[in-house]
Order: sequence, then C-alpha cells, then structure tokens
Amino acid sequence: MVKNTYMRWRLPLICLLWEIAMIILFGVFVRFDPEADAHWKEEWHQKNLTSDIENDFYFSFPGCPRDDLRGFWLPDDIPPALWLWSCWLQLPPCRLWDPVGSPDAGLVPFFREWKDTHWSGKVKDAGGSMTIHTFGAYFGLTVTRILYRPNLEQSKDKQGSVYHSDLFAMIGTLYLWMYWPSFNSAVSNHGDAQHRAAINTYCSLASCVLTTVAFSSLLQKKGKLDMVHIQNATLAGGVAVGTSAEMMLTPYGSLIVGFLCGIVSTAGFVYLMPFLESKLKIQDTCGIHNLHAMPGLIGGIVGAVTAAAATEEVYGKEGLISAFDFTGDYKDWTPTVQGGFQAAGIFVSLAMALAGGAIVGAILKLPFLGDPADENCFEDDVYWEVPEDEESGLYHMHDPTLKPVTS
Repeated sequence: MVKNTYMRWRLPLICLLWEIAMIILFGVFVRFDPEADAHWKEEWHQKNLTSDIENDFYFSFPGCPRDDLRGFWLPDDIPPALWLWSCWLQLPPCRLWDPVGSPDAGLVPFFREWKDTHWSGKVKDAGGSMTIHTFGAYFGLTVTRILYRPNLEQSKDKQGSVYHSDLFAMIGTLYLWMYWPSFNSAVSNHGDAQHRAAINTYCSLASCVLTTVAFSSLLQKKGKLDMVHIQNATLAGGVAVGTSAEMMLTPYGSLIVGFLCGIVSTAGFVYLMPFLESKLKIQDTCGIHNLHAMPGLIGGIVGAVTAAAATEEVYGKEGLISAFDFTGDYKDWTPTVQGGFQAAGIFVSLAMALAGGAIVGAILKLPFLGDPADENCFEDDVYWEVPEDEESGLYHMHDPTLKPVTS
C-alpha cells in the first residue's frame, strides 16, 4: 500500500494552527514569574534579598554561571592579549581587576562598559540585533556588491552544498539554538533582566522553528523541507529578539516576533536571494540577509517600540529605572525618548555598515591583492591544501578510504 507523503498543505496547516493557538494561550494565561518580572526590584525589599545571586534563574537555567555569577557564559581566563589589545585601543576597562573578588570582574563588564561608553551611551542592544547582526550583515553585503564579478556564472555550479555537509552544519545549528539565550542574556543586568532575556529568547526561537518548517514545506513545489531553511531560518527568532530580550516583551510577544521572523527569513531564502543576485548583483552565498540582516532590522524595530511603550505600571518605578538606566544625567529621560534613541541606533548601524563595507570592499579590490580567476572562485584548493593535492595521488572526495589514483 502506497501512502501519501505529500505534505505541502498538511504540515504547514498543522504548524501554523498550533503556533497561533500557543500565541493566544500564552497571551491569555502566561505571565512572567515574579523573578523574571521587572517588579523584582520591589520584591528585594519585601523578601529582604541582598544579591542577584538569589534569583532562581541562576539555579534553574542550565547556563553554568561562574562562582560569583557575574560572568555568565563568559569565562575569566581571557588571554592576556585581549586585555593588552583593549588597553592599546584605550577602551575601558584599561586596568587590572581581581578576576574573582572584584564586582566588575570578567569579560561581561568589558562589553557592557564599552557599549555604554561608545555606542551612543543609552541604546539598549543586549543581544546585538543592531550592533552585531544588522551591522555585520549589511557590511558583508556591501563588500560582496563591490567585489561582484559578472563572469562568476562560470563557477556557479560549485556554489552549492552536499548532503553530508548539510548534516554536519545542522550540528552547529543545534548548538546555536541551545545557547542563543545565553548569548542574548550575557550582558544584560543581572537578576530579573537576564532571567527575562533567556525566556524571551527561548520563546522566540521555538515559535520561529514552527513557522520555518511550515513555510519551508509550503514554498517548495513538492512540499519537502529544505535543509538550508532549517539550518538558518530556525535561528532568526533569536536574532530578532536580541534588542528587546531584556525588556518586558512578554512571552507571547516573543512568540509573535519568532512567528514573523520564521516567515520572513524562509521567504527570503526562496524569493529575495535570487532577486539580490539577479537584479542588485549581490551574491549572498550564505543567506546572511535572511538570517541576520532582516531579522536584525526587525529586532531593532521591536526594541524601539517596546522601549517607547514602557510604563511604570508594567516595569515598576525601580524596574523602569534599572531596565533603561534612567540615572545620573539621564534621570529625566522618558520611555518615548529611549524609543527614539533605539530607532536612531538602527540607522547608525546601517550607516556604519554601508560606509565600512564600501571602504573595505574598495581595499580588497586593489589589484596587488591576489584573487582567483572567475572559474576558480568557489574552489578551496586555490588557498587551501586539499587531499587531491597530496603527492601520493588523488583520493575520492566522498570516500577517503579508497586507494589513491595517480594523476
């Protein structure tokens, strides 16, 4: 008996209905635990808490924090060269700290202080939606546009992947998926902010997986899943929630962000990638526009809206001050002003990416920097030693156990 395995409509329908049901249920019934809520600062006084170490996050989340719980996922044993590099560039912190006893120990304060000093001071972007993903993606896309060659069609057939490479790459996707909450929460304020960032990131990632699977099947004529979509678009939710992860986005808000990003990222692989290459002469071989650029922009927008919509009712007075650092010279700031700065951060990231990418692309195009011929642009052996180059002979690329053959 032959069974019907055509899933183009059934699989997407099941995934989308399930996800919509989860968003509704989370919106109606699910709220942050008090220790992940911004009102947690008020509970300090009620419960006589004395340290962020007492937040349940550090006992329940499998993040293996350090002994003093301040270097979450980022170890103290940093190579001395990093510290020397920091001091040479005159970036804070340019002093030696006791790696265990100091309240500012570890690499996390380095990034937080650098960001607060050099990244317009008050733009919140703990997960790097703007400063890492948007900037990095559009920087790279600008470089590749400048380096575009019209004759690369000659080697386009070598641009694709093979099945066993996709399987190994999927291992990387699984690790990234598991540890993305740690990445988004690492430089957040300790206590409820890190707790909240991890929850928001997990919710967004989980939602993104369902919509990625749904649209990967829906957009393929045979209804089969595309491994490239699953490897990449399933992570877009983590990218998009990076800026707002430590804010009171709420679990159902995170589900909505992941839901949208799964659709945008998967559709980008199917429709936008070919358009970029054929019309704009941008060869995005790894799909960074779909995984990093567009989700990063969405993350920046969500962060700006979430910040502008913040209220004392949602955050509590102390929680609002702590979440957005409304202290010192910024004590009179309002959430609306914060939202404006968040929006400005998107344009600053884009401007720096485009300008920097143009400069680097122009440098790389200089003739004295050796580059391969058009027909060899996707060949590893131009710059790398590969088994086929060994003196003993040529090995079969898919089965190295075969005996060598002489050329």
